[in-house]
Amino acid sequence: MNKTNLIKEVSKKSNLSQRESMNALNAITEIITQTLKRGDEVSLLGFGKFEVSQRKERMSINPKTKEPILIMAQKVPVFKVSKTFKAQMH
Repeated sequence: MNKTNLIKEVSKKSNLSQRESMNALNAITEIITQTLKRGDEVSLLGFGKFEVSQRKERMSINPKTKEPILIMAQKVPVFKVSKTFKAQMH
């Protein structure tokens, strides 16, 4: 499902117009993004948790040149599924 399809489904389920649904979805993604940028997490009970994980510095290999390269430490967003949501998938 892409963003357009998600907006249509939100519109159907919520009785909002597609424009209102798009605005709501954009607001939610912006809030989650800004919260993660601050280093905080977003927890949605029964769904999951968005948080920032710290990846360590590591060595890898450049696939073109086969030479070793250093990949710097970095922060990456991650999503962890809740146990409740995971149980619903079975």
